[in-house]
Amino acid sequence: MSQPRVSPGTRRSAVVTGGARGIGRAICAELVERGYDVLVTDVDAAGAQRTATELGAHSGLALDVTDPAANRAAADLAREIAPLGAWVCNAGVAFDGDVPELTDEQVRLTVDVNVLGVMWGLRVAIEAFRAQASDGVPGGEIGVLASLSAHAPVPGLSVYAATKAAVLSVVTSVAAELHGDGIGVHAVCPDGVATAMVDGFDVRGGAREALAAGVMLTPEKVAAELVGMFGTARVVKTLPAWRGGIARTASLAPAASMHADRAMRRLGAYRLRRAGLR
Repeated sequence: MSQPRVSPGTRRSAVVTGGARGIGRAICAELVERGYDVLVTDVDAAGAQRTATELGAHSGLALDVTDPAANRAAADLAREIAPLGAWVCNAGVAFDGDVPELTDEQVRLTVDVNVLGVMWGLRVAIEAFRAQASDGVPGGEIGVLASLSAHAPVPGLSVYAATKAAVLSVVTSVAAELHGDGIGVHAVCPDGVATAMVDGFDVRGGAREALAAGVMLTPEKVAAELVGMFGTARVVKTLPAWRGGIARTASLAPAASMHADRAMRRLGAYRLRRAGLR
C-alpha cells in the first residue's frame, strides 16, 4: 500500500530534477502536498526558484544533471534541510527526427541528460540513503521518469526511445540490487504528456503523429502515479496500462508492428488535422 505522506513529527527532504516546469513541476507539487521539504532543481536556476516559491517548496537550485559533482552537492544540500526521503530523476530532453537528421550535439545531449543524468542521480541518492541508514534513518524512495517509448519501436524518436529503454533497464536492475535495503525504486512509463517538449516537435513529423494516435496525459496525472508508487513494491508502471500491452507486443514482433505503426500514424495525422494543427 502506498505511504502517501511524510509521517507526522518527522521531516524528509526531496530532490526533483528538471523541476521548473512540466512534469517536474507537477512532481514537486505532489511531493509538497505529501509533506516533503522539496528542493526544486533545474538547469534553469531562475525557473527553479520561481517554481519553488509558487509551490511552497523549500527552495530552488540550479542543477546540471550531467555533472556528477553537482548531483552530489544537491544531495548534500537536501540532507542539510532534512534527511533525504526521495530523489526523482525527471530531467530529460528529446529531439524529434530520424537518426541521420539529428545533429551530433543533439544525440550527445540526449544521451548525457537522459541516461547519464539518471545514473548520477541514482548513485548519489543511494549513497545518501545508505549513509542515513547507518545513522539510524532507514529507507528512501527513488522515482524515475521513463517513457512508453522504452517498450517499443518509435520511428522519429529513436534516440530518445533508446535512452528511455536504457533507463528502464537500469531501474529494474537497481531495484533488484537494492532489494533488502528498504530503498524503493520506481519508474513510470507514460504515453504522450501535454508539455512544452511535445509542443516543440514538428507538427508534420512522425513523432507528433505517433503521439496524437495515443493518449495525451496531463503532467499532474503522471506525477500522481509516480509518487503514488512510493512506499510500495511496484517498480514499473505504464500509463495507460493498455498502451503498455500494445507496446510490448510490438517490441516482440518489430517487423510485424511496422504495419500497425503506419495505421497508427494515419490515425494521428487525422487527429492533428481535426485539431487544426495541420
